[in-house]
Amino acid sequence: MVRSDFKSMSLDELWNLHQEIVAELADRIGHEKARLEERLRKINGTGNIARLDHEDRPYPKVLPKYQNPNNPAETWSGRGKKPRWLTAQLRFGKKLGDFLIDRSSFRKRDRIG
Repeated sequence: MVRSDFKSMSLDELWNLHQEIVAELADRIGHEKARLEERLRKINGTGNIARLDHEDRPYPKVLPKYQNPNNPAETWSGRGKKPRWLTAQLRFGKKLGDFLIDRSSFRKRDRIG
């Protein structure tokens, strides 16, 4: 259909054409969806989903390495993104070593208790 054909059509004719197009699209989408769902059922039936059900490898617990002196509850293990409190302190000129947790005090407590 040429664009000029649409201009010559009445509003009712255009609306009917719109409804026909929407119905045809819905029908085609429904068939395509059914076809894809069938393919997915076949894929899932072949045992490929076992790969999706794998368990994550257990990683050992990482003890915190750095501690916020203003709020001792805030710690960081040194892995991943730096926490905001540490980034702010580093911007003010402090060194990363200033926030290290003293492990020798933990060992002494473990031996005594």
